Amino acid sequence: MATKIVFIPRQPDAILDMAKALTPPGFELVVVDQDTPAFYEAVKDAEYVMGLGRPIAGEFFRSAPKLKLVQLLSAGYDRVDIESARKAKVPVANNGGANAIAVSEHAIMLMLAVLKRLVVFHNDVVAGKWRVGNHFDSRVFELHGKTLGIVGLGNIGKKVARLAQAFNMNVLYYDIARLTEDQEDALGVRFVLFTELLQAADIVSLHVPLDESTRNLIGARELAMMKKTAILVNTCRGPVVDEAALHKALTGGQILAAGLDVLVEEPAKANHPLYALKNVTLTPHSAGPTWENWAARFRNGFDNIQRVAAGRSPKWVIPELLTPPGV
Repeated sequence: MATKIVFIPRQPDAILDMAKALTPPGFELVVVDQDTPAFYEAVKDAEYVMGLGRPIAGEFFRSAPKLKLVQLLSAGYDRVDIESARKAKVPVANNGGANAIAVSEHAIMLMLAVLKRLVVFHNDVVAGKWRVGNHFDSRVFELHGKTLGIVGLGNIGKKVARLAQAFNMNVLYYDIARLTEDQEDALGVRFVLFTELLQAADIVSLHVPLDESTRNLIGARELAMMKKTAILVNTCRGPVVDEAALHKALTGGQILAAGLDVLVEEPAKANHPLYALKNVTLTPHSAGPTWENWAARFRNGFDNIQRVAAGRSPKWVIPELLTPPGV
């Protein structure tokens, strides 16, 4: 009998066809939507769950007593109740950096879009306004030679650093896990303290997971440390930034602009204050899922499931489940 992998939630047929084509021999992919009768029926004897889940908490684990691994296709895992996973003794793994190329490219795109006023210029052109204003009021800037401050040097942050080299940027980073000096030299980055990064960077790019230590990591105090000419780019999770403080900083001239792929509430309400600002460029949490990396995510996920099925330890288990509580 084939080993069951429950896949959540349903995706377009072309994506599911890709998943089914990569499903290893001896495994059966059962596609359901989470929190439906079909889901609860499927997981009661399932050993593996793969996908992009809604909140994964106590009821999820109680409904799947045979579960050996939850394999996320996302990099973020803020919807996972860590204590419930720990209590159930079920490892939860993320996508192993499968979307790192996509998100790093998106971060660079937002930097360029903000500095080149891409959205404002596009809207002007289609409205029949050609070169509105003067070169001072419509200033654009270059990435070349700017100082980039990367907060969180994981899979994505490292790729952002490599891409930044093409623009001859000076790359600083802050992360609780420091590289060795040789690793920093190879990547072309230099460690600084968080406050130093905020004060020195022309662009601050955020690449941290969302947890209680990073919630509102960028607030009024941090924004006040940044240069008035600096921009903030966030492609990780919305609650990492205090949006009220950011709005105040952007309208008060405290920082120059922001490029955001994520917001605290998604989708945000129609009257969100940031929508009205011309110095904000927004995308709809679309940095991660490129067409190319669906296959990469499935490949990593199925490889991890096969590891567990063979009695080996899974890769990419989220850090909190590797650390005993209270440590």
